[in-house]
Amino acid sequence: MAGVDRALPARYFGRLLELLQDSAVPIAPLIDGLGIDAAALAAPESTLRLSQVETLIERVAAETGRVDWGFDLGLRLRLTSHLILGYGLLASPTLGYALQMLSRYFSLATPTFRARFRRDVQHGTFLLIPALPMSHACLVFHTDAIAAAVDLVLHELLGERTPRYELDLALDLPHRVRYRELSDARCRFGVGDMAGIRVRLPIAVVDAPLTLADATALKAAESRCEATFRSVIAQGEVGAWVRMMLRESSGGLPSLDDLAHTLNLSARTLDRYLKAEGIGFRQLASDAIVERARGLLAQGHSVTAVALELGYTDASNFGRAFRRATGTSPGNAGRAVAGAAGSSG
Repeated sequence: MAGVDRALPARYFGRLLELLQDSAVPIAPLIDGLGIDAAALAAPESTLRLSQVETLIERVAAETGRVDWGFDLGLRLRLTSHLILGYGLLASPTLGYALQMLSRYFSLATPTFRARFRRDVQHGTFLLIPALPMSHACLVFHTDAIAAAVDLVLHELLGERTPRYELDLALDLPHRVRYRELSDARCRFGVGDMAGIRVRLPIAVVDAPLTLADATALKAAESRCEATFRSVIAQGEVGAWVRMMLRESSGGLPSLDDLAHTLNLSARTLDRYLKAEGIGFRQLASDAIVERARGLLAQGHSVTAVALELGYTDASNFGRAFRRATGTSPGNAGRAVAGAAGSSG
């Protein structure tokens, strides 16, 4: 992740520290040496670097023995927590319009994820995909916080009209029991081929008018959002982001087209960004396959099971790809891993 240290809105992490303080967790050891002024985090213009956030999240988990604080934070993030963007959502004429607006300006809430809204005859689908490279712990934290916050957004906008909806998460979270607290969400984990979140709602609810719709307030909010909007992906970060998406995907690896589509780019443009950083997608994908294969083999999975997990149609194709990348067969690699584990025990 070297060289990637984006600024994130600090106000959410100020809320996290408040939450920890309410739970009698000492704050001083968590921020010691990080250059974080806890009293200044609530200021609208205050930011933290991604590296500060990652260290803070790691310390919180180590201090408390819990990795689900992001979920608790998300449950506290009412629409007004998102400043002008939140007021724009409240003033939207329909839920669909609000989700479209949230898709356009999601980076104003956090540049860690990118949002997209799609609709068909039966459903409206809100997709959230990581937009910055980050550690696994940081990714879990933001996934939890965003999923819980989206549930709260739906309830604030729809009230008693909030329907049962589908909530799919690509990460297979160890604390999935917490998601039972989202009473209207039918949750699935380890779903999808990229490390994101999918919310799917009935189209009738998506198109129903909202009670607080206000065209004048909406126009003012959209104008201010547009004035402060910045791209969440910049050159110099793309390679690290692609590595993360390949690392965190479940099932077969996403293709270059898949990842480009996520960023609203063409595959050619994404490939050009990667080449500008001196790397190619094919090599990144090969590295990801080898890393994940070695991890699965180390866990005792058969070569055939590993091949299927990585999206290969048969073990032979996987074996040839693995040998090209490493100079040895998956079977030999698995035996070497097992032998190393036995000798260390």
